[in-house]
Amino acid sequence: MSQDHLVTWRDRERRRLIDLRGALPGAVRAEHDRQIRSLLQEVLPEVRGLTIAGYWPIRGEPDIRPFLHRLAEAGAIAALPAVDTPASALVFRAWKREEPLVRDLRNLPAPASTMPTVQPDVLLIPVVGFDSVGFRLGYGGGYFDRTLAEASARPRAIGVGYSVSRMPTVRPQPHDVPMDLIVTEAGISNPTREDSDTA
Repeated sequence: MSQDHLVTWRDRERRRLIDLRGALPGAVRAEHDRQIRSLLQEVLPEVRGLTIAGYWPIRGEPDIRPFLHRLAEAGAIAALPAVDTPASALVFRAWKREEPLVRDLRNLPAPASTMPTVQPDVLLIPVVGFDSVGFRLGYGGGYFDRTLAEASARPRAIGVGYSVSRMPTVRPQPHDVPMDLIVTEAGISNPTREDSDTA
């Protein structure tokens, strides 16, 4: 597949998958989110001393904020990403529920620049789509891929999404970084990469 065709294909798949998860009824979404948060606790049973970066849900992404809210009580640090410079790695800042958020360069809620910058041990990364070998389809900005590729100590990368977002392949490219785990309401996937399709 040519690069132009790949870009077109990925854009089409993004729209399809965002529409698909957006069509989930509210009650179904709420139950899926509860199941995802429960599975995250199973994946991360002991968080004391860890820094765990999540995300602020947009465009129908699973809402994991209640999980993040409980981290401080369990002795962990919760963090959210921010974009300070276009086309760069993400910056992560500590965050607690009561602290106000500001808009970053993507116009997404993020901790203010006065909050401490942290290095996550675990990244909870939203997926638009994902495949069986752990590659994710995001929004196309490449922020999480750059962040993982440039990390001096690579954090554990856990993709978070709904099972309707599963794809046969995302057609990963050399710059794409696979997830260590994928968590959906249907369960926890441990990706295997023997059959990765890089076409």
